[in-house]
Amino acid sequence: MNEINAGDTAWVLVSAALVLLMTPALGFFYGGFVRRKNTLSTIMQSFIIVGVVSVLWVLWGYTLAFGPDKGGIIGSLEWFGLKGVGLEPNADYAATIPHQAFMVFQMMFAVITPALITGAFAERVKFSTMLVFIVIWVTVVYAPVAHWVWAPGGWLRDMGALDFAGGTVVHINAGFAALAAALVFRKRLGLGQVNMEPHNVTYIVLGASLLWFGWFGFNAGSALGAGALATSAFINTHVAAAMAAITWMTLSWWQTGKASVIGAAAGAVAGLVAITPASGFVTPMGALIIGLGAGIFCFLALQFRARIWKVDDSLDVWAVHGMGGVWGALATGIFATAAVNSLGKGLIDGNPGQLGTQALASVVVMAYSFFVSAIVLKALDMTMGLAVKTEDEEVGLDISQHGESAYILEQRS
Repeated sequence: MNEINAGDTAWVLVSAALVLLMTPALGFFYGGFVRRKNTLSTIMQSFIIVGVVSVLWVLWGYTLAFGPDKGGIIGSLEWFGLKGVGLEPNADYAATIPHQAFMVFQMMFAVITPALITGAFAERVKFSTMLVFIVIWVTVVYAPVAHWVWAPGGWLRDMGALDFAGGTVVHINAGFAALAAALVFRKRLGLGQVNMEPHNVTYIVLGASLLWFGWFGFNAGSALGAGALATSAFINTHVAAAMAAITWMTLSWWQTGKASVIGAAAGAVAGLVAITPASGFVTPMGALIIGLGAGIFCFLALQFRARIWKVDDSLDVWAVHGMGGVWGALATGIFATAAVNSLGKGLIDGNPGQLGTQALASVVVMAYSFFVSAIVLKALDMTMGLAVKTEDEEVGLDISQHGESAYILEQRS
């Protein structure tokens, strides 16, 4: 029987708490981008998802994602309600920590992934429909993809796809679901005609900073132990975020003549996204290049979305998470080296086939997430309705959906 290591267990539990922090941090990040009248609703979407997905994960999410394999596609329901998921280690996932420690760490990934999607329909979604969508999406999209990539017997894992901490499972998955949502939802009222500038840049920077902090748990925690691999992932995470922040800020500075605070924050998040799948497979110089590419490619994707494509992905989830995730997955196939992790060997380390494997895995997840998400959204639109009524959108979702305001700007008598 495997022995529990106290240091590994402590690190994974702390990492789970760090990843939990990322979801309310995302709420502040997104909340700063929307107009004042939609601040609370945007923060609430992230906050309530913590509760909804946590309960779902205990009941059936974990067993579908990580339970005993059924044909390489999905886990069985043998672990429903965490039956059989105890305090002893499960060597298939982590031999030195309790099985429940692994489960709760993965719970936090399942929480933040659908929260990312909410940025695509910010300022116009019905709260009740959003809740139903999240439950369905985690069940039919997130859980199967997590099984394909991370579970023993998962077909993408068996094919050799590398994803250290969620480039495909989290970011490509959420990014292309967000693209589907942006296309299925009607555009925000007055888009292009009324001022929709971010109402609180301080929130954006606060959210980005807390995301950066929490991401150390996201990536370094995915080593599932306190040691050299966690150290490597920690350093790579920071280096890539720093490089991408500088890169995006520089590009926006060159474009507008001003050094954008929002651009620096968005760039940091893009770098964090891109390094996620590679963080435990590359050297710090590889991370630096990945961060540089994230700053460039995500910046250009946002420009394309806003100026040419004109899809109303409210908070650019596709550009940052979708395309950042794709770049990160491909970059893993280029820069992964056995000198860092014996499980990863990419193009520069003499294994050009890994790049093809990464590309195939990326395309599969892009297509599955996009089309299944679109079907679910269409079905909900026909039954519950996706967007709020025009008058509710005009007054703002804070009041129309929650009956509360983020700011009281005058004294009530």
